[in-house]
Amino acid sequence: MNSLPRTGRLTRRRAMALAATAALAAPALARAQAKAQIVVIGGGFGGATAAKYLRVLDPGLAVTLVEPDRTYTTGPLSNLVLAGLHPAADLAQSYATLGMRHGVEVVHDTAVAIDAAARKVRLAGGRTLDYDRLVVSPGIDMRWDAIGGYSEAVAQIMPHAWTGAAQLDLLRRQLQAMPDGGVFLISAPPTPYRCPPGPYERASLAAYAFKQAKPRAKIVIMDAKDQFSDQGLFEDGWKALYGGMIERIGLSDDGRVTEVRPDEMTVVSEFGEAHKADVINIIPPQRAGKIAQAAGLTDDSGWCPVDPRTFESAHIPNVHVIGDAALAGAMPKGAFAANTQAKVAALAIADALAGRPPATPTYLSSCYSLLAPDYGISVIDVFRATSEGISPVAGAGGQSPRQADAAFRAEEARYASGWYASITEEIWRS
Repeated sequence: MNSLPRTGRLTRRRAMALAATAALAAPALARAQAKAQIVVIGGGFGGATAAKYLRVLDPGLAVTLVEPDRTYTTGPLSNLVLAGLHPAADLAQSYATLGMRHGVEVVHDTAVAIDAAARKVRLAGGRTLDYDRLVVSPGIDMRWDAIGGYSEAVAQIMPHAWTGAAQLDLLRRQLQAMPDGGVFLISAPPTPYRCPPGPYERASLAAYAFKQAKPRAKIVIMDAKDQFSDQGLFEDGWKALYGGMIERIGLSDDGRVTEVRPDEMTVVSEFGEAHKADVINIIPPQRAGKIAQAAGLTDDSGWCPVDPRTFESAHIPNVHVIGDAALAGAMPKGAFAANTQAKVAALAIADALAGRPPATPTYLSSCYSLLAPDYGISVIDVFRATSEGISPVAGAGGQSPRQADAAFRAEEARYASGWYASITEEIWRS
């Protein structure tokens, strides 16, 4: 039997002192040993990527993804669905792999409030989630009041089809029912907005479908800006593929829609000219998702300013905003941009929790557009975090050449399909 040394004899007074010291140290020890709690709001290209890579970078993190929908409907490929060229089912992405393979807790609920002081997120269902770091990837919210007469209710007559499966299906059915010789009108918003080339790809693929089944149909794009993404490439393609089927009215030619009259299926431009159509697709101006607005993450622009190295909010510490909601300098609001931002934010969080300084990241943005099933164009940009924000890297990236043959355009269309398969596999299925 061993005995304590005389100097270490456990007297009653010493035992009480040790117990008191242990009681004081226990909470700090528990905090040190507990897993860091990371909550991710939003399960799109940004949020789902962040949730996955936080666990990949540090399997010791407890990561909870909050997303109301059981499946996520992607924006990429949605214009092919509208034109009847792709099954809608392929756009639906499941969260099963994030949970089963990567250990992310997926909670299908809506985040309604963020208590930044207490580091808590309150959900619509009543649950409250604690966090050490929070990632907010809420996507966009429509600015319903930006166009007179437009509202969520009117979107059931003049759909935006910019988010969600229901709106996409509504516009698809309207286009199918439109008579030959009818007019499809698209109202394109001012920048910034989700997927800059999206309205023009939509017009292109609608024209492809009309050319097969409704050759006398016409497409009118009323645009709230004079210049748009990949403009020369789109206009070259329209001329080569569709002749005069697509007409675009830019801002300087009174192309900004300021009012809608759903009972008359008419839109009114800034200077009062009325335009009637059989199907009207209103893509309104946008801002960061509702939870970002409610939490005070946005500025007067309606978007969320962030640190360009880490995507930590400029307004609230320990909160990172990624994807469409973020003010990301020169980066466009798109799927690939959200994906790369999410990886940078995940690394920044892992570094911060480990006491490491943040890196200086380089960002990529890759975007493919289809003008027909066998006619693709692309633009790839490279950006770097600088003292002025996120800026393009001179001489990096590239764009499809304007002078290219049919084989080149068909190859780009195949690349577009491969890009979609690759990025969705990486985020939701691997």
